[in-house]
Amino acid sequence: MAEDKCGIMGCDKSAIRSYAREACERAGLDVKDEEARRVHLCREHNKQYKKSTRTERKLETLGR
Repeated sequence: MAEDKCGIMGCDKSAIRSYAREACERAGLDVKDEEARRVHLCREHNKQYKKSTRTERKLETLGR
């Protein structure tokens, strides 16, 4: 199985998680491939994504 690389500009680290491209762009991440449906993120960019979407995710869980 091929190891996925981080899909953020300037990063070649190993990916640990993937998210929708639109969600990553809303979180302020600079995505390499504008045509991709999903973006793989390394540990550092995953942490940045989670930090920037914390309130959005919290509101979503409260609305259930």
